[in-house]
Amino acid sequence: MQQRSLQQWLSEYSETHQNPINKRIHFVCVPVILFCTLGLLWQLPLPSALHSIGLANAAIPLIALSLIFYLTLSLSLTIGMVVIVALCIWVFESYISYGPSELWLLCAVLFVITWIGQFIGHAYEGKKPSFFKDLQFLLIGPLWILAFIYRKLSIPFETH
Repeated sequence: MQQRSLQQWLSEYSETHQNPINKRIHFVCVPVILFCTLGLLWQLPLPSALHSIGLANAAIPLIALSLIFYLTLSLSLTIGMVVIVALCIWVFESYISYGPSELWLLCAVLFVITWIGQFIGHAYEGKKPSFFKDLQFLLIGPLWILAFIYRKLSIPFETH
């Protein structure tokens, strides 16, 4: 099985994100979904036996696997995702100090609202979300937005 290139992933993802309303909705909802997914998983502890190898919560394996996947596509975009994830973790750790239940509730509510937004966007688009075809597109959405930002800021990113 041949792995798709970054350009193939981004092009295929773009096919279901042509409508301007859908694009705007995604530019808001995808980052919020990323934040909320990590925020919810950040609060799910893993068994204490795994803590010694750095796996304290359920977000860490997802982050590690996602970054490995991104690294196979683009080093510069992976660096951008590392920065984004680090900012998320900083917010989680800061917010948790006020009380974990508030972060859990905030992430859960925003997660539901933004997924509703995503499906509204795809109703405007008239096409099913890409992840219905391949779940890996759930990882491509944030990269698609980051690639757009890189282009706007003239930050180069390579494709393997």
